[in-house]
Amino acid sequence: MKLIIGNKNYSSWSLRGWLAAKQSGLHFEELTVHIDGDDWQALRRNDGEFQPSAGKVPVLWDGDVVVWDSLAILEYLADKVGRDRFWPKEDAARGMARAMVAEMHSSYLAFRRQCPMNIRKRVDGHELTDETRQDIVRILGLWAEARARFGKGGPFLFGTFSAADIFYAPIVSRFVTYGIGVPGFAQAYMQAVWEHDWMQSWISAAEDERWVIEQFEVAQPA
Repeated sequence: MKLIIGNKNYSSWSLRGWLAAKQSGLHFEELTVHIDGDDWQALRRNDGEFQPSAGKVPVLWDGDVVVWDSLAILEYLADKVGRDRFWPKEDAARGMARAMVAEMHSSYLAFRRQCPMNIRKRVDGHELTDETRQDIVRILGLWAEARARFGKGGPFLFGTFSAADIFYAPIVSRFVTYGIGVPGFAQAYMQAVWEHDWMQSWISAAEDERWVIEQFEVAQPA
C-alpha cells in the first residue's frame, strides 16, 4: 500500500489517515507532498492517477484500489484487518465512538478555521470567537462523557487507542498550539495522545520539515 500525505506540520487530515494506517498494522509506503507547492498543484490539475482524489490528501493506494478522505481510509482499513482493531466492541461504546468520529469529520468549523493545525507553533493569548468557544466546550463535553462511561480500560477516550483518538488527535495538537485551557481529565487524555509513539514520530517529522505555508502561520483573529 501507498499513502500520500501532506505537510506533517499543517495537514490534520493527513495525520488522521496516517494514524489509521499505523493502527491497521499493515505495511505501507509513505509519500509526503508539499500541499502548497508547485509540483503538487500541477499534479492536481493533470489527468491521471491523482484525479480521483481531486488533489486532496490523504490518498491510499492498495493495488487497483484508490481511497481518499481520512474516514473512508479508516473504514477501508478496518474492513481489511477487522473492525475491532479500530472500534470498541461493546455496542454502546461503539455507537458513541462512531457518532463522535462522524461529528469530528463534519463539524467544529469555527475552531478549525480560527486555529489551524501547526505543530511547531505556540500561540499565547489567542482571542477566540464565541463560535470557537462553543466548539471547544462541545469537544470537551464529548471527551468527558466518553472517558466517564467507557474509558476505564486505559488512558484514551474509550480506554484503548481507537478510531476516536485517531480523529481527535489533531484537536489535541491544536489545544497544545493555542494554549487552550482544559480541565484535568482532558489534560491527562491529551498527554496520553501526545506521548503516544506514533504521535511522537509524527511530531518529530513535523518539526524537521522545512516547508512553511504562511496562511497557516498566522492565527485567525476573533
